[in-house]
Amino acid sequence: METVKLTPGQEAPEFTLPNQDEQEVALSSMKGKWVVLYFYPKDNTSGCTLEARDFTSQLPGFRELDADIIGISPDSCKSHRGFITKQDLKLTLLSDTEHKVCQLYGAWGVKKMYGKEYEGVIRSTFLIDPEGKIAEVWYKVKVNGHVDQVKEKLTSLKG
Repeated sequence: METVKLTPGQEAPEFTLPNQDEQEVALSSMKGKWVVLYFYPKDNTSGCTLEARDFTSQLPGFRELDADIIGISPDSCKSHRGFITKQDLKLTLLSDTEHKVCQLYGAWGVKKMYGKEYEGVIRSTFLIDPEGKIAEVWYKVKVNGHVDQVKEKLTSLKG
């Protein structure tokens, strides 16, 4: 399957996925707000935990900028509930068990670890404007300092 790469200015692909409480969440329901949509590989792994905790710690600042933060991974709703409880996260996490939304956003593809190739989530973040357009894209995210980069970009775009 050809990997999609989204770019600023494109319409953000619409989706509906279940959250940690098994309630359906649609991107279209967030129109009128900024959305930080981030894709991560797995609940309770070191990098993913650090990223989720960073977003949680900066959530008040993002809310002041009228932005919601949504995390997506292939983990189940039950796994997300456990992750949120264990790490005291304040985020909405969506379950994309069939990787369909990951693929729509180009956040699913071939990865390499220890010389082996496999398919998985490519850590990625999308800043979506209140009209539902992609404002900024980060693929192959390095966790350290990433949340600050996203917040700085949002602050500059809001002017």
